[in-house]
Amino acid sequence: MTTDPVATAASNNPVLSTLVAAVKQAGLVDTLNSSKDITVFAPTDDAFKKIPKATLTKVLADKKALTGILTYHVVGQKIAPDALAAGDFTTLQGAALKTTGSGQSFTVGTGNASVVCGNVKTANATVYIIDTVLMPPA
Repeated sequence: MTTDPVATAASNNPVLSTLVAAVKQAGLVDTLNSSKDITVFAPTDDAFKKIPKATLTKVLADKKALTGILTYHVVGQKIAPDALAAGDFTTLQGAALKTTGSGQSFTVGTGNASVVCGNVKTANATVYIIDTVLMPPA
């Protein structure tokens, strides 16, 4: 994954196939692949399965809403694991995103998303794989 840009790297990870499909649907592949020094909180396929099917289908059909949700998972700077302990970051969507935790246990957002695999390096990003899709504040 280290030599590929983030969207391409994600497409090679079988637990991120729903995220990759959503990024393609929103037209964000080139944006993510060309961005420099970003951090992506990448929800797994199981994270997307937590969303009711009708809701997920509706969001996938609404490019503006989908783009807002996906860009809420991206921070415009590389975040090292130690910065997750008590971090406040601004997402590309524009809203604030809080991280907390210690050791190997970190939460993202309102505390319902846990990092299941972290500090994965790609050519242009640091990736933290999470178990819940983050929803931007209304």
